[in-house]
Amino acid sequence: MIRFERASFVYRADAATSERGVHDVSISVRPGQVAVVCGRSGCGKSTLLRMANGLAPRFFPGRRSGRVLLDDEDVGGLAAWEIAERAGSLFQNPRTQFFNVDTTGEVAFALENAGWPSERIRARVERTLRELGLEDLADRSIFRLSGGQRQKIAYASVWALRPANLLLDEPTSNLDADSIEAITAFVAAAKTTGRSILVAEHRLTWLSGLADTYIHLDSGRITRVMSADEFAALDPRELDSMGLRARNLDDVAPAVGPHPAHPDAILPDGDGSGSSGNDAALSARGLSVGYGSGPVLHGVDVDVRAGEVTALVGGNGAGKTTACRALCGFERRTSGVVRIDGRRASRRSRMRASAMVFQDVDYQLFAASAAADVTFGLPHRRARTVDTDAILRALALDDVAGMHPATLSGGQKQRLAVAACVAAGKRIIVFDEPTSGIDVDGMRRVGRLLRRLADESRTILVATHDLELIACACDRVLHVDDGRVVGRARVRDDFDAVRAMTGASA
Repeated sequence: MIRFERASFVYRADAATSERGVHDVSISVRPGQVAVVCGRSGCGKSTLLRMANGLAPRFFPGRRSGRVLLDDEDVGGLAAWEIAERAGSLFQNPRTQFFNVDTTGEVAFALENAGWPSERIRARVERTLRELGLEDLADRSIFRLSGGQRQKIAYASVWALRPANLLLDEPTSNLDADSIEAITAFVAAAKTTGRSILVAEHRLTWLSGLADTYIHLDSGRITRVMSADEFAALDPRELDSMGLRARNLDDVAPAVGPHPAHPDAILPDGDGSGSSGNDAALSARGLSVGYGSGPVLHGVDVDVRAGEVTALVGGNGAGKTTACRALCGFERRTSGVVRIDGRRASRRSRMRASAMVFQDVDYQLFAASAAADVTFGLPHRRARTVDTDAILRALALDDVAGMHPATLSGGQKQRLAVAACVAAGKRIIVFDEPTSGIDVDGMRRVGRLLRRLADESRTILVATHDLELIACACDRVLHVDDGRVVGRARVRDDFDAVRAMTGASA
């Protein structure tokens, strides 16, 4: 059982987080129950989980009051190994909890630390991978996994110890529809075996029929505790006012009429508009990428038009990120032809013309403040032309401008990475899962930003699993499967096909 009794936590000024803490929280998650903590980015969802696993205040310094109990034992009086036996934690970014460079070693890591004999470890690792359907990920390099595959290995490492309590922070943020279905089955199985499960989540659709309780946080305080039936009865306007995403993807549809115009440019002048929306500003023919283990992309043909937002969809490991990197010139082992405005473009010229928001944004945040990160790495002359305040306002980051990027929430980090690519003023901007870990308000802000960039005749390519983002911002969809483009659709003309491509069809 997980229990909070009038629990509060206030971060110390130097704690590496943007969350403001939580205040006077009293909730219980009984065995066999799934409780979902929801709310806007930075509202305190991750803080609750950190209190339950002892990271706040052991790793994130601050002051805790009240009681936080795991199986009737106060977390404050337990050693780290005792907490690990009682509660398994999955972090929002799985990379932050990996200790090995291979998948099998990662799944075994907690068992080794618990002092299990080697034969028992081998048997448990094999059983865990088999139960979760991850046998094909055994003995793989962590660095060769897609974001979703890393997330699934992180789940396996948590489940290997079979803890009585599970703490899941944004467990579906990087997963495709098939992987979400697998994780849903995993959580359902854990529930039937009597685990107490506390989930912090923005993407709520997969929890329908699984969650027992919904806890809404706002500025670190509980505003509502709802049963599953009470949550299902909320109308769309109430969900929107609470900063929550759609409960059912069947309710998602593209807006009718033209996208809103954005006449005021937010990018520095100088890199100009590209070709018209009727031309392919960025195109590839026969684009292939191979690693030592074999080809990842197989002769991909792509056309991305200026003035439009094109989505790249497909399952985890399908080749979306590799395609994005190859188009930007980041992959060395490529073949085929890439053209910009009809002219053949070398890797170097593509790198000069493009910018990319990576799926793991921690790799591209470098400066000591959010504001400084917006123009980090730009030549001084260009940096002076960037209206940093306007870009931060456009992404609702103006209130964290002076904070260190490491202290931001997952959603805020994503938006800051978007801001840095915008400031670079490149004509071609590629986004890899830009709404991962972002609430509905942040998703819409990113969508508006994508449209704004397209209105300035930039060429925008977005690799995403997010059907809501596609509906609100994208013009075309390319479907990638097993390293090949296997389908194309226009969002406004054939949204049913788009649903099928993302795995969201009924």
